[in-house]
Amino acid sequence: MSAEAASTTGDPLVLRSDVDASDTPEQLLAARYGRAWSDQALPWNEVIATLLSHRSVRAYLPKALPDGTLETLVAAAQSASSSSNLQTWSVIAVTDPARKDRLATLAADQDAVREAPLLLVWLADLSRLQRLGDARDRAVEGLAYLELLFVAIIDAALAAQNALVAAESLGLGGVYIGAMRNRPAEVAAELGLPPQVFAVFGLCIGYPDPARQSGVKPRLGQNVVLHRERYVVPARDEVADYDETMEAFQREQAMGPIPWSERVLQRVAGAGSLSGRDQMRAILEALGFGLR
Repeated sequence: MSAEAASTTGDPLVLRSDVDASDTPEQLLAARYGRAWSDQALPWNEVIATLLSHRSVRAYLPKALPDGTLETLVAAAQSASSSSNLQTWSVIAVTDPARKDRLATLAADQDAVREAPLLLVWLADLSRLQRLGDARDRAVEGLAYLELLFVAIIDAALAAQNALVAAESLGLGGVYIGAMRNRPAEVAAELGLPPQVFAVFGLCIGYPDPARQSGVKPRLGQNVVLHRERYVVPARDEVADYDETMEAFQREQAMGPIPWSERVLQRVAGAGSLSGRDQMRAILEALGFGLR
C-alpha cells in the first residue's frame, strides 16, 4: 500500500455508529478512520473484520456469559506471545457484585465495572518467578530491574488484547479500565495481591446493550502514525484533520465536542492530570518491585 493510499487526509467525513464485522472492508476502514477509504483492494478475512469493528463497550445487558467463556478467553490470552516464554502475567476474574462495586469505586467510579458480568484484572506478576527461585534456592536478582517489569506489563497487555479479540469474535464486547492504576495499593489490597504483583488494568466483558451502543471511534490517519524505514517529522499540522473528524464523531454520539489535540494536551499537562498516577514509582516500590 502506498503512503497516499493509506492516507485519509482531506477525504469526506464518514461516520456510522452501526457498523459491525459483517460490513464490507471499505465500510469498516471508513468507520475506523472517519473518512472515506481508497478503493485499493486489501488482504481481508474475518479476523481483520473483527479487529476493525472494535468499539469500547461500557453498557451491558444483564445476561450471564455461557459456561466455559472465561476459560476460552484465558486460553486465547495464553496463546499470545510472551517474552522469552517467561509468562510474567496473571489475571483475576471478578464476578462478585460487591467486589466489583468496590473496584469500580477505586477505578474512578466507573459503572461499566459494576454492570459487566465479568471483570478481568490483568496483572504484571513477577511473584511466580520469585517463588520459583526461592523454592529452588536460585538467584533471581534480575527481577529487581525495570526491564522485567516492562516485560510483565507488555506480556499482560498482549494477553489481554488476545482475550478481548476472542470475546468480540463471540459476540461479546469489552472496555479496558486503565483507572485500576489510580489507586493501585488499594486495588492490590482488595485482590489480595502478593509482593511483586501489580494490576495493570481491568477489562470488562459482557453482552453489549444495543440500546446504549457506542460508535466505532475514529483513529489518527495512517499518514500520521505510519513511517517507512525511518521516522519522519511531518512538515504540516498532522492532527488538524483528525480534530475535525473527532469533533464530528462526538457530535454524532451526542458528546460535547472537544478537539482531540486539546483533550490529549490536557491529559499530559502535568502531575495533577495523571489521576494520582504521578506517584506510580513510589507505589511500585511499595508493592515490592525493584526498579533498578
